[in-house]
Amino acid sequence: MPTITFIDPDGQSHVMEAEEGQSVMKVAVQNGVPGIEADCGGACACATCHVYVDPAWAAAAGTPGAEEQEMLTYTVDPAETSRLSCQIKVSAALDGLVIRIPASQH
Repeated sequence: MPTITFIDPDGQSHVMEAEEGQSVMKVAVQNGVPGIEADCGGACACATCHVYVDPAWAAAAGTPGAEEQEMLTYTVDPAETSRLSCQIKVSAALDGLVIRIPASQH
């Protein structure tokens, strides 16, 4: 199973195992990772699952589609590696993925 490391703004790491095909958001919510609210349940409609993909993983995680880019404009403190975690699907290629939770969501 791939693992994902969520790092909160205080630097605390939460390492989770994830099933391939799940969204990164679902992994976070199922494991109680603080800062990932996911109010819309993964419909790319609320931006409460905003995260920063570690730059070393940005290419592997892919780029936001048009709908996601639009939703990212509503986030506080967007960055070059900002993504909505509901739009990142877990795969074997993402084993070891590092995600940072924005301070504005903690």
